[in-house]
Amino acid sequence: MIGSEEQPLRVAIVGAGPSGFYAAEDLLKGKEDGMVAEVDLYDRLPTPFGLVRGGVAPDHPKIKSVIKRYEKTAKMPGFRFFGNVTIGEALKHEDLAAHYHAVIYTSGSETDRKLGIPGEDLPGSHAATEFVGWYNAHPDYADHEFDLSTERAVVIGNGNVAMDVARMLALPREELVGTDTADHAIDPMADSMIKEIVVFGRRGPAQAAFTNPELRELGELTDADCVVDASDLELDEISEAYITSDDADPTHKRNVDVLREYAATEPSGKRKKVILRFLSSPIEIKGDGKVESIVIGKNRLVQDGARVRAEDTGEREELECGLVFRSVGYTGVPVPGVPFDEKRGTIANEKGRVLAPDGKPIAGLYTAGWIKRGPSGVIGTNKKDAAETVAMLREDFAAGVVHEPANPDPVAIEELIAERDHEAVTYAGWEAIDAAETAAGEPHGRPRVKFVRIEEMLEHAKAAAK
Repeated sequence: MIGSEEQPLRVAIVGAGPSGFYAAEDLLKGKEDGMVAEVDLYDRLPTPFGLVRGGVAPDHPKIKSVIKRYEKTAKMPGFRFFGNVTIGEALKHEDLAAHYHAVIYTSGSETDRKLGIPGEDLPGSHAATEFVGWYNAHPDYADHEFDLSTERAVVIGNGNVAMDVARMLALPREELVGTDTADHAIDPMADSMIKEIVVFGRRGPAQAAFTNPELRELGELTDADCVVDASDLELDEISEAYITSDDADPTHKRNVDVLREYAATEPSGKRKKVILRFLSSPIEIKGDGKVESIVIGKNRLVQDGARVRAEDTGEREELECGLVFRSVGYTGVPVPGVPFDEKRGTIANEKGRVLAPDGKPIAGLYTAGWIKRGPSGVIGTNKKDAAETVAMLREDFAAGVVHEPANPDPVAIEELIAERDHEAVTYAGWEAIDAAETAAGEPHGRPRVKFVRIEEMLEHAKAAAK
């Protein structure tokens, strides 16, 4: 019987980030509902943990400690890891459907949203994801180059990624060298000529999306003052009504309080400045062959039903700068063979059940994480999100709605990967990579020195397999 000890429900999870691990843990931990499962977790990189490894800022090691929980999941009976396997290339969705009773896509939001303004593609204008990937040693961005010889950098966006970029640009060498920042990024960042980092948000301080800890960290920088103009904190009627209401998000209330503290504090004369600006949108990036300035439009807030949106006033300001990072949201990438909602940038789904074009759930097909709900929340948000998806899978199982694959034998998928002459990395292979990185960092008092080349990772993974 499917779902028994003798015939476990075979589940493939695509994407080894937080939502993938939380879904795996949920599936493997409980047998109280009579469903025994085995999980194969796939990732296109040889390394697991997704944005915890490749997105969390290097100066945030405590946030990365959540990996310990994922390591426990990897040790649970019935878990396997297949790294260095891209679904859509090495394996197709149809291959997974032929070998698993259920497939859960947890592949995140892999690309950034564009500003859609003139000059956005000039050299010196970058997606924040590129910069974050570069300083985090993500293989996709190892060869990117960033000219940090300018005195002013501009960051567009008011979320935590924008805060990370601003903060990392302000860190001195002594605070970079003790982290797992990519080797290739330490010297350029430590020796940069940047003196001023200006962060623009299109809405007001009461609507900013960054969290309280991220905002407070800007006031604790050792080498940079956080500067906020008091006039930027004169709340309009809409914001004042919201922030003083019982419906106001506590995070937004505290953000306004912290920003007022910054506005009331005189800069202490540190080497750099992080300047927070609000009600501002980029209109155009200018320059002759590279970024030289940015035109900013002044906004006002208007009530649009239940939504508060920013409206251009027509007022303009041009600011000299040599570097622009956009951090205005992220979007998912379609998986061939899986229904995709182009407008939302997510897999088409309802509570994690993937929907066919006719709106009906597709048996055995699910999604969780950012590719399910869009890029929102913090790492822990994915736990509840994954639990909802797994609950739908368990509900379907209990109702007898189970996809029947042609060959669910665990060995069959391994043989298929081998037939296609593809090198998959096992969890033991990842542990070998992990050990080598950690050993390289130890003499320098660093948590690790990350490999940035897939080939290097595969060499160490292969050694573990011998």
